Amino acid sequence: MSFSSLERSRYLEKMASRPLDLFIIGGGITGAGIALDATLRGLRVGLADMQDFAGGTSSRSTKLVHGGLRYLKQFEIRIVAEVGKERAIVYENAPHVTSPEKMLLPIYKNGTFGRFSTSMGLKLYDYLAGVKHGERRVMLSRKETLEKEPLLKKEGLKGSGYYVEYRTDDARLTIETMKEAANRGTLAVNYAKVENLIYDDHGHLTGVRVTDRLTQKSYSIFAKKIVNAAGPWVDHLREMDHSKKGKYLHLTKGVHIVIDGKRFPMEQSLYFDTTNGDKRMIFVIPRDGKVYAGTTDTTYTKYTIDPKPTAEDRDYILDAINGMFPSVHLKPEDVESSWAGVRPLIQEEGKSPSEISRKDEIFISASGLISIAGGKLTGYRKMAERVVNEVTAELGRELGKTFPACQTVHAELSGGHFGGSAHYLDYVRKMVSEGLQIGLSEKEATELSQKYGTNTSTLYDLIRVSSAEAEKHHLPPFIFAAIEYALSQEMVVSPVDFFTRRTGKTLFDIQWAEQWKQSILDYMAYRLSWSGEQLEQYTSELEASFDEAAIRPSKNDVTPVESI
Repeated sequence: MSFSSLERSRYLEKMASRPLDLFIIGGGITGAGIALDATLRGLRVGLADMQDFAGGTSSRSTKLVHGGLRYLKQFEIRIVAEVGKERAIVYENAPHVTSPEKMLLPIYKNGTFGRFSTSMGLKLYDYLAGVKHGERRVMLSRKETLEKEPLLKKEGLKGSGYYVEYRTDDARLTIETMKEAANRGTLAVNYAKVENLIYDDHGHLTGVRVTDRLTQKSYSIFAKKIVNAAGPWVDHLREMDHSKKGKYLHLTKGVHIVIDGKRFPMEQSLYFDTTNGDKRMIFVIPRDGKVYAGTTDTTYTKYTIDPKPTAEDRDYILDAINGMFPSVHLKPEDVESSWAGVRPLIQEEGKSPSEISRKDEIFISASGLISIAGGKLTGYRKMAERVVNEVTAELGRELGKTFPACQTVHAELSGGHFGGSAHYLDYVRKMVSEGLQIGLSEKEATELSQKYGTNTSTLYDLIRVSSAEAEKHHLPPFIFAAIEYALSQEMVVSPVDFFTRRTGKTLFDIQWAEQWKQSILDYMAYRLSWSGEQLEQYTSELEASFDEAAIRPSKNDVTPVESI
């Protein structure tokens, strides 16, 4: 089944044509995971998101499928054990978007972690997470630590723990999960907003009224079960359902900044205490010639869509980096790009903010709305499993039918059909060689092979047959193939979808994005038949996203997505 921008209306019509077994509100990683799980169990599934897939929290994380080491400090043993084991599952099913990352945890005099507590904590972490023997923690001396990262602050340094986390591309993990669900039969559409909930005469939730925000056409979609997986907007749906009570979302904002690797020449990922005494910890992670760092953690009460990084957020992270790396002297102008995300945490009425839970929870309302909130990127598959278990249990009772158990443990995602991570590097080498034969540079072939995994052959086919078309639109063949593939197979609707969520260029190669923006905008306008007004609006949105990433005043007044 295709997953094309040009087929969105057909997918919506199909959803509205007869009742579904399950309709999911929200196309972040949780919604995508639920869609894949439910489809693999034989349910007829529909999904809609009012923004792009991964347009909210799921593209704005620390981009780690990590085991939650900090939860060990809070004795959250179950969370550490579950998400630690989930890392390996995510990696095996999608090694092209997930990779092991050696992490250094420096130990300082009077720091959060002492040498003994770090050693025992990481050992327990390895045990709970089921870490492979070759990836288990080792303890390093002061000298060994400085050999790993010479830029570290030397004063008070006692040594370090060296352990494995898993780095991911959160937006691409989401889109590959959604594509796999679509390939298996899920009907999913972005930029389609649930405006109303539909109830029967007994007050039972039976459907939703969805408006396609591109065409303004509305659809009544009915389903036996409806799941609210709207992330930061979960409570908005619960309010529509008149069922927001007891527990509610507490939103916090996390910001990350990106610095060029030449300006901040470190190659070792770190997780360290801030030096200002606020007892927070910061990640600093090299990626693709850049270094990104974060995160902040501040209560957020503003407009939920598209939170902005502020100069204050940026300076907090810069101060943390300069405190731990005293020789680098980073300044605001060294920040090339940034991103901000909202975390939907769960708070109970009558409890203090210090008792906020980072666990996921399922809420079932009297009308039958099933809401999932909280949790972590790493645990998305288990969250989906718990939701679909609830859905199939209810359907089983109502229909007198038995549904299969969860089948996603070994369900490879789109682009991840290598037969396991052990075959990934051989595949990349093979595809790089093939790319050279069709005229790509080694860098271009490597980038495509690593980003698209087993879907790379589809992009190579596009390159083989479209050289004249690429030249006509003033695009190199490998960029032309990427944008055409994004339109026909990844439901890209706007330039921001492509530059920020499908390629990550806004975040990690803003110069590339600036260089190719006009040619790509012109090609998208041609393929999607934009009017002059639409081209102007999308151009403004893209330039505003560049300004936001660079934390500079926007030149454009862009209407917020919610109110278009």
